Amino acid sequence: MTINLKNFLKDKSKLSRMGEFQELKPVDGLEVSSVSADLYRNGRDDLTLFYFKEGANYATVQTTSSIISETLEWNQKSNKKTVKALMVNTKNANTFTGKQGVESLDSIAKNLSRILTIRESKSEEGVNETVRIKDLIFASTGVIGEKFPTEKINNSLQDLVDKLRDDQNKMIWIKVASSIMTTDTKPKLAYEEIIFGNKIIKLAAIAKGSGMISPNLATMLSFIFTDVDLPSNILKTLLKKTVSTTFNAITVDSDQSTNDMVSIFSTRKIKIGQNRSISDPIIQKFEMALKKICLNLAKQIIVDGEGAKKFVTISVINSKSQQKAKKIAFSVANSPLFKTAIAGEDPNWGRIIMGIGKSGEEVDKKKIKIKIGDFLVAEQGMLAPNFEETKVKEYMKWDSIKVEIDLNQGSESFECYTCDFTHDYIDINTDYRNPT
Repeated sequence: MTINLKNFLKDKSKLSRMGEFQELKPVDGLEVSSVSADLYRNGRDDLTLFYFKEGANYATVQTTSSIISETLEWNQKSNKKTVKALMVNTKNANTFTGKQGVESLDSIAKNLSRILTIRESKSEEGVNETVRIKDLIFASTGVIGEKFPTEKINNSLQDLVDKLRDDQNKMIWIKVASSIMTTDTKPKLAYEEIIFGNKIIKLAAIAKGSGMISPNLATMLSFIFTDVDLPSNILKTLLKKTVSTTFNAITVDSDQSTNDMVSIFSTRKIKIGQNRSISDPIIQKFEMALKKICLNLAKQIIVDGEGAKKFVTISVINSKSQQKAKKIAFSVANSPLFKTAIAGEDPNWGRIIMGIGKSGEEVDKKKIKIKIGDFLVAEQGMLAPNFEETKVKEYMKWDSIKVEIDLNQGSESFECYTCDFTHDYIDINTDYRNPT
């Protein structure tokens, strides 16, 4: 059920519809809602709630930046393996907001837990359980350093809870995915399912991200929901492993943000038995589905890179180690010179050579082979004898470009994904705080 990226990326008219055809289905045990707290002052949805009436196991991987948001610090202090709700706001990053940002979350958590408790006490089952503030986690994305809009958010909480619904059809998922966007031009959604006996295990996910995208995580949020009963420690292990080759294999501009998180939630509705290890066949099957969904979303983020016109895959093969291959791949991918050459449809392979060299990794230039698409452009320390620039230039007009760097030093490899740099990137980030 993943998108055929190759076909989408060859057709420029389809790029704007990435994720549109995803048929996301309801995940039992999850309720969602999104409303406008008027943070953008234009009425768009900017506040989102994911609610687990019976609780959910969860795991999170977050940015490795040495400066993180007050929101992420609040979550860390919670230090729980189960949650009742996740609330997400856009427009404001709640970073470098000091005491005001921390106290804002305390205030919002108290109000939200009170409203959810009232809702639970009125439920058909007659549940009268207190939702503690430590049962809640948060995510924020937007501008750094601006006062957190506590009053607006608190005033919207009742509406947010009142609009919770468990019938997440396609339009509901699109609405929720749209509500967490900042400079994104389109919502990002993905869905997978696997069979266990006579049961269907679902994985539904959304993401946001367009700029300030670089490993390890960036200005991106992703939330994955599944109904299979997996403990938090298994979720954490699988998520960390999956992120390394998906969300941590993308870059738009090499800048790393302060707010970013990828979280997975298990509503525990589908039982698969206790004490299953990572090597268990059903867990491995689940891991494959998780990797598909994360890679799908990661690629959607690159397609929607700020001002991006081209999707670029950089594959480093036959390396001594995966770490070496990764460092070289990102050295090329993050080069403004390389990325502007891609934007200009210029097969300037010298910029690839430059990127390899500046990585600091030891290479033998006489062993290196470089391909752009299927065209060999350099080998044995010089231009390939049969290089035909006119053919490569024609290939550079594609919306999906692949660069292969063969080091001929070993058997390890790494593939990363990036996009071109266009003048639109400058325009978007010049006007970021004051959009017209």
